[in-house]
Amino acid sequence: MTEDQAGERLDKWLAEVSVFSRSRLQALIAEGQVTVAGQGVTTPKHKVQTGDEIVLIVPPVAPANPMAQDIPLDVVFEDAHLIVINKPAGLSMHPGAGQPDGTVVNALLHHCAGSLSGIGGIERPGIVHRLDKDTSGIVVCAKTDQAHQALSAQFAARTTKRLYHAVVRGVPKHDGGKITTHLARSRFNRQKMAVVSEAAGKLAITNYDTQEVYGAGQNADAALLHCHLETGRTHQIRVHMAHVGHPLLGDPVYGSGHPSCAVQQVLAQTGFARQALHAARLGFVHPESGKPLEFHRHPPQDMQDLITALQSL
Repeated sequence: MTEDQAGERLDKWLAEVSVFSRSRLQALIAEGQVTVAGQGVTTPKHKVQTGDEIVLIVPPVAPANPMAQDIPLDVVFEDAHLIVINKPAGLSMHPGAGQPDGTVVNALLHHCAGSLSGIGGIERPGIVHRLDKDTSGIVVCAKTDQAHQALSAQFAARTTKRLYHAVVRGVPKHDGGKITTHLARSRFNRQKMAVVSEAAGKLAITNYDTQEVYGAGQNADAALLHCHLETGRTHQIRVHMAHVGHPLLGDPVYGSGHPSCAVQQVLAQTGFARQALHAARLGFVHPESGKPLEFHRHPPQDMQDLITALQSL
């Protein structure tokens, strides 16, 4: 312990010298897993002093509450610290109300059995960011507390690179632009997000570029956009594109109004029945090695079939 650290809170000092999050350490202290000079301490506010002998006992990770399930995964990258998968549409990220199992978390508990050191003392993968159930694409999950903290910090600091492919109704007026709003839960439907005032919501920023236009004339039927996220709010791209009058094709929640007859025929022909959104690229710094990593996957077959059919308009 340095002289500068003398007088610090116990939880703060432990966070500086260990790989555990401060919240995890506070829980361990409350459970009596820390001694100072041979005496148990149960308050994280305890002040440490030079010469203190501090012992931290970390119990074995507890079994995960969700059950492991042998669900096939498209693994893009994996090591001892993290795993990157290409999530299919229709697979939820984690169990929740109305979805007790059959999720990415259940699949990872099976796939990573024996290699999870525990997140917050529980044997489970760390969900760093989320994709909606019916959005496909690249997602990273942590295997350790340290990786979870480091990756979460990168997402919070907006240093990750995230590119999405989105097919929208109509064509934005400009070839590219930036949508900046504040988002929060809708007062009228708690399952939806809504654009709100600055005081009432969190900042959300989406940059988009128009890649292809489907249909002819000023009132073209649809467009393929590349969306770069500066923030990662719930349903961000879906809400933003609906907000500017170009909702995602197939979006059952935010796709108010009706696409052109030609687009309706394409949707019926291809059987496309989800929001046309794919997380195509994800870049971040490896939490252990510090090496920049970037992963890319093309949209799945259902979305490729939709785009091919739209190209014939």
